[in-house]
Amino acid sequence: MILNIAAYKFVTVDTPESLAAHLQGLAEAHALLGTVLVASEGLNLFLAGPDPGIEAFVDGLRADRRFADIVIKRSRSAAQPFAKLKIKVKAEIIRFRQPGTAPLAGRARALAPIELARWIAQGSDDQGRRLVLLDTRNRQEVVHGSFAGAMSLPIDRFTELPGAVSERREALDGAAVVSFCTGGIRCEKAALWMEAEGITNVYQLDGGILAYFEQVGGYGYDGGCFVFDERVALDSELKPLASAQAAETID
Repeated sequence: MILNIAAYKFVTVDTPESLAAHLQGLAEAHALLGTVLVASEGLNLFLAGPDPGIEAFVDGLRADRRFADIVIKRSRSAAQPFAKLKIKVKAEIIRFRQPGTAPLAGRARALAPIELARWIAQGSDDQGRRLVLLDTRNRQEVVHGSFAGAMSLPIDRFTELPGAVSERREALDGAAVVSFCTGGIRCEKAALWMEAEGITNVYQLDGGILAYFEQVGGYGYDGGCFVFDERVALDSELKPLASAQAAETID
């Protein structure tokens, strides 16, 4: 079995090129495949390989004090889901093009998966506000599954989210808005942007859908979660639902 990991962290990286080169050497040394994005705002990665290689990579990453506390999401697959190793330096670790949305000075309010499950069960937040689950992923991902009754957006790229949310502003007024995505990175930026736009009572699902599956399971969720490799989508037990060519973008 192949061990798959996904992780990200927003943290200031003064020399992204140096970090990218270091991680490339580390991944190559342990025969790992996947995608690693490095930017001045942090790190975003999806990697797969044999257990010893993955754990050695994680140990090497965490030896850097900037990533000592990085949260790693693990899942399994019968075969290597990536065709090659790609290490890239980017302007952002997820393209959004909205100033001030990298949470380097502070995060938006995070909601733990177990708390979201409780809110779903009671149909509101703890103050009795109606619940709006806002899917920040693109429409190609949403077709594989989402939270029951979630608000999805007619977007193909994450950069289109601000316009789509603005058009639905009235539906968010007075609600407890929980933004969610695959692993947490997009909903984290989206939540900060919504706060800056004056939308109140905004939360991000901490760790995204993958963390929810890991900690809660499939309660309140319909279908699977699209992932950016040849497994295509995972079920609530983090097992592959299909095998096909993966998308080339993680926007």
